[in-house]
Amino acid sequence: DGRWGIGDNATIDGFVAQTDTAGVEQDEYAYRLGGQYDSELWSMSASYAEVADGFNPEVGFLTRGGYRKPSGFLLRRIRPQNMGKIFELRPHVSYRGYWDFEGFQETGYLHVDNHWEFRQGAEVHTGINFTLEGVKEPFEISEGIFVPVGTYKNTEAQLVAFTNQSNPFSLEGRLVAGGFFGGDRISFSPAVNFRVGDRFQSSLNWSYNDVDLPEGDFETNLGRLRLSYSFTLRLFVQALIQYSDQDDLWASNLRFGWLNTASTGLYLVYNEIRDTGELSSGIPGRSIVLKYSHMFDLLN
Repeated sequence: DGRWGIGDNATIDGFVAQTDTAGVEQDEYAYRLGGQYDSELWSMSASYAEVADGFNPEVGFLTRGGYRKPSGFLLRRIRPQNMGKIFELRPHVSYRGYWDFEGFQETGYLHVDNHWEFRQGAEVHTGINFTLEGVKEPFEISEGIFVPVGTYKNTEAQLVAFTNQSNPFSLEGRLVAGGFFGGDRISFSPAVNFRVGDRFQSSLNWSYNDVDLPEGDFETNLGRLRLSYSFTLRLFVQALIQYSDQDDLWASNLRFGWLNTASTGLYLVYNEIRDTGELSSGIPGRSIVLKYSHMFDLLN
């Protein structure tokens, strides 16, 4: 992989990867090529990626495989002189799409938005999303509710607002309403943030979904608490605790980091999942991970 800077504003980056898995004899590659441009007035990017069906990074993390993915982003920054408390407007559009190698589109996401930034630091984002989901096989989205095979094209409105994030106490919220797998969905996510200088940061977030499908209706709730404390610029500890009522699960993550340079260094991570349902299995998952990485400069 690599990155090439062009002037003060542009970069080109990409990677090529190959795996070798027993029993797989072809299509074990992945690659991506992209470019970015960022100036005071404009930000834009475009990229293309492929992950072949046989690509299998068994020691890595791959959220989905077997796809072709084009994506793009274009943003304009405007600082009006006569709009009162409005400091900056950022109209923008972005797109990403996933196709399999047979030409079937699995996902499409076109986002059209404008960010309204106020002089006191608050922001409001007003956007609209055009989505596409291609379902090849029925899947269970909630207990006893299955989404049938088909291609689902929907439109949803999006509203995001938050107060000045640099204040010790801040609020934020996200509201999405529109089509969803042939039905409708309303999603609401408020959050409360508290910080003490640059050392301690915390966030309490709740995510609520009300889904109405032809096959049935359901609601979900997800609560999340994040805590972070930095002893120095390089030494920190972070914690994440969350609860999902759909699965009746508690999950916790505790991470200690001792950074070196360029995000390298020592990491110690503890993960635990607790099942609190009627058929509880107690602690179905627990792990401890120790990782150390170091970057060498072989040319100097």
